[in-house]
Amino acid sequence: MAKANQSLTTEFILTGFSDRPELKVLLFVVFLAIYLVTMVGNLGLVALIYVERRLHTPMYIFLGNLALMDSCCSCAITPKVLEDFFSNDRNISLYECMIQFYFLCLAETADCFLLAAMAYDRYVAICSPLQYHSRMSKKLCIQMSVASFITSNLHAMIHVGFLLRLTFCNSNQLNHFFCDILPLFRISCTDPYINELMIYIFSMPIQIFTIATVLISYLCILYTIFKIASKDGRGKAFSTCASHFFSVSIFYVCLLMYIRPFEEGDKDIPVAIFYTIVIPLLNPFIYSLRNKEVIDALKKTMKTYTILKTTSSFSEN
Repeated sequence: MAKANQSLTTEFILTGFSDRPELKVLLFVVFLAIYLVTMVGNLGLVALIYVERRLHTPMYIFLGNLALMDSCCSCAITPKVLEDFFSNDRNISLYECMIQFYFLCLAETADCFLLAAMAYDRYVAICSPLQYHSRMSKKLCIQMSVASFITSNLHAMIHVGFLLRLTFCNSNQLNHFFCDILPLFRISCTDPYINELMIYIFSMPIQIFTIATVLISYLCILYTIFKIASKDGRGKAFSTCASHFFSVSIFYVCLLMYIRPFEEGDKDIPVAIFYTIVIPLLNPFIYSLRNKEVIDALKKTMKTYTILKTTSSFSEN
C-alpha cells in the first residue's frame, strides 16, 4: 500500500514566487522584459556571427554557441515562470519537469565546456600568437563545439534517467520556480543517494576539468601579459580577454554558491535567478558593448539592411 501511495505524485506545484502575490504584476513585467531582451540579444548575436564572415573565427564560433545555449536555458525556464504568475494551480507534470531540467542541464553543462574552450582560445592567441591559426583551426573549433554538445547531452540524460527512479510521496510542492535537481531530492521519498553519487561521479569531474582549464589558461595569460614591456601592448592583450574573464567570473561565482550541502535550500531561488535568468541576459552585452569587431559587424549589417530597404522601396515606386 505504501508503494502505491508513493507512485501517486505525478505532478508538482512550483511555489517559488507564490509568497508575494501583490508583486506578481511587477514581477511578470520584469521577467517578460528580461526574457525578450535575452532572446533578442542572444539570437541576434548568433545571427550576426552566422552572416558576417569576419566573425567566422574560433572565438566567435564558441561565442555563438554560448549565446545559443543561453537562449536554450532562458526558453526552458522563463516561459513557465511567466505562465505561473497568473496560474491558479502552478502545476507542472513529472515529464514536463524532467524535460525542463534536461534542457537546463544541457545548457549549463555546455556553457562550462564552451567557457573553458574560449579560455584556451585566448591562451593560444596571447601566449602563442604565431601558432594560433595552426593550433586553433576552424575544424578543431567545430570539433570542440560538437564534443561539448554531445558530452552535455549525455550528462543531462544520465541525470534525468536517475531522477526518474525517484518516487515522490512526502510532498508535491517544490519551493522553487522551476524543476531543479536539489529541490527534487528534498521531496523524494526514495533515498537520493545514487543520484548524489552521480553528481560526484559525472558533474564534479566536469566542473574540475573546466575550472582547471580556465584557471591554468588565465594564469599563463597573466604571466605572458606581465612580461610585455609596452604599456599599450599590455592594455591591448588585456582587452582581448577582459569580457570573457568577466563572464567566466560571474558564471563560476554562481556555480560555487550553488555547490553546497543538499539539505540547505535557503539560497536556491536567489542563486537560480542569477544563473538561469541574469547571466543569459548579461552575456550578449558583456561580449558586444566593448567589442569593436562585433560593433563594426553590427553597423555593417544594419547599413546593408538600410541600403537594401531603400533600394526595395525605390523599386516599388
